[in-house]
This record gives sequence, C-alpha cells and structure tokens, in this order.
Amino acid sequence: MGIEIERKFLVNGDGWRAAAHKVVPMAQGYLNDLAAMDAAADGRPAMKASVRVRIQDDQAYLNLKSRELGHTRQEFDYPIPVDDARGLLALCIGGLVDKRRHYVEFEGRLWEVDEFLGDNAGLVVAEIELESADAVFAMPDWAGREVTDSPRYYNLALASRPYSQWSGAEQSGAAP
Repeated sequence: MGIEIERKFLVNGDGWRAAAHKVVPMAQGYLNDLAAMDAAADGRPAMKASVRVRIQDDQAYLNLKSRELGHTRQEFDYPIPVDDARGLLALCIGGLVDKRRHYVEFEGRLWEVDEFLGDNAGLVVAEIELESADAVFAMPDWAGREVTDSPRYYNLALASRPYSQWSGAEQSGAAP
C-alpha cells in the first residue's frame, strides 16, 4: 500500500521560476466527483477514494487516492497506455485540470509547483512530499500560506469547481 505525505502551499510571486529545472505539462480528470463522494446520509463519504486519470508528457496513469483531509493519504498509482487514458478522460466527471508542473529543488528537497491553466488559470500551488508527517523542511520565501487542510485546493475540487468560479474573497484567501 502506498502512503502519500504531502504539504501544500499557495505560491507568492515568481521567485521559484528561475530555480525550476524541469517542467511537465499535465492533463487530468476524475471518474468520480465531490458530489458523489459527499452523497452518504450518515455523514461519511459514499465514495472513500478519488479515481484520477492523468496524462503527463508521453505517459499516463490511473491513480486512486483515499479521501482524507490533511497531509497523509493512501495512494495507488498505475501506469496505463496513453490511448486508454485518453478514452478514460472522455468519461470523466466535471472539467479537466490542466497544469504545468515545475520541479524546484530547495535546500535538498524537491518541491512541485503546479501552475494551473484553463478554468483554473491564476492559481499556483506548491507541494512537498515528505517521508513522515513530522519531517522538518526549509520553507522557500515564495511558499505562502499553507492550504493542506483546505479541500477546495485539491485537484478533485478544482475539477468540480474551478478557480475561475471562486469569489474574489476565495481567490484572495480571505474566505474559508
């Protein structure tokens, strides 16, 4: 079983761009959405995992991630043929999430800076994967407010309700 421990931050400015050593275009969609995951009457999610299809460069993946708020989740990632991924993307619910992932090294750690395109243009989020929940890491000056515990920044939420539909207060980070 795969476990992902990840922290997510809003990005301030463009200071990270010069340090990016690799950029990968990505398109992804979900075979389920937030509404389906919130449908249970007893307060527990009806679906306990998101199912994502992603094409990045000339590779494709099917990904299942447990639905848990916070930095630690179960994650399973399987390579699939690109043609299969294209077919699955056509079956996805909600919009596609298009982004460019920039890989940035900072003080011995790899940061992934996602610059969103399309309906999510204007949103830039940095993620760092950690070996443990209490791992210590240096914060670059371009990493702003932490949004790890804010579900609206999860890609599944962005496919259902893109950044372009957020209020001005939500986009500025003033709204919860």
